[in-house]
Amino acid sequence: MTTTAAAPPSASETAQRPQGRKGGSPWKRRAPLLPALLFVIAVTQIPFLVTVFYSFQSWNLVRPGSQHFVGFQNYIDVFADSQFRGAMLNTVVLTVVCVFVSMLLGLGLALLLDRKFTGRGVVRTLIITPFLILPAAGALLWKTTMFDPVYGLLNFVFGGETDWLSEFPLASVMTQVIWQWTPFMTLLILAGLQAQSKEVLEAAQVDGAGRGRTFLYITLPQLSRYLQLAALLGAIYIVNSFDAIYLMTQGGPGTASTNLPFYIYQRAFEGFDVGQSSAMGVIVVVLTLIVATFALRLMFRTFDVSGGVK
Repeated sequence: MTTTAAAPPSASETAQRPQGRKGGSPWKRRAPLLPALLFVIAVTQIPFLVTVFYSFQSWNLVRPGSQHFVGFQNYIDVFADSQFRGAMLNTVVLTVVCVFVSMLLGLGLALLLDRKFTGRGVVRTLIITPFLILPAAGALLWKTTMFDPVYGLLNFVFGGETDWLSEFPLASVMTQVIWQWTPFMTLLILAGLQAQSKEVLEAAQVDGAGRGRTFLYITLPQLSRYLQLAALLGAIYIVNSFDAIYLMTQGGPGTASTNLPFYIYQRAFEGFDVGQSSAMGVIVVVLTLIVATFALRLMFRTFDVSGGVK
């Protein structure tokens, strides 16, 4: 008695056969993320929508019953406000200078820390320390220890009795912010330096390329993505600087060191103007999104999916 072997299933039968529950439905795979998504929506998107709603209202808390719809009048008044334009200019100057200088200092420190020397781990820890200090504590430290006109270390070193926070308010704030963010830039750039191929560096050295040419044509292109990421993250965070200005200068003298977050705070919690402060907040969010989107598109155009420079 002979038996015939069963013919293997055809390709069409295999395609029609149910695949089983290999990965589960998409909703089941995404279900663990729902609590985090709901939390993000609750603490970010809902307050922003409420802010947008109040930005179309004229409402001052010291005048009960004054709330009424005014449309885009708050936005028109905000852009016509000279103090708002001055605060915006201070914000741009503060952000650009702090990001640029902290990146240069971070690049120099990262190049030094990339070399082998005794105690390198201790030095790295000490350099990272300023970024681990709370911004409020760092601002008070610089205000009382460095910039004090009587007991400050700067006047002790350079002599004189200069009141740094009164004569150079914005520069003093920028110095503290640069001190706070340079370690962050150092960490990102140092990661880029340690990720570059040692074989390529050795080949360049064998070919007779000096340190300058090696840095310019090999190391710097390798660091481009890290520098752009550092600039993007630094700009997003530094543009919202509030602690240093509030604790060191209170936006003064006058409005010399007032930036947009501090000016919004003044209008909302000192002037009790809910409508215009909400409009200012919406404008700041929109401008930040535009800058972040432009920077991200620039990064995506510069580097392809595999990470190579186009």
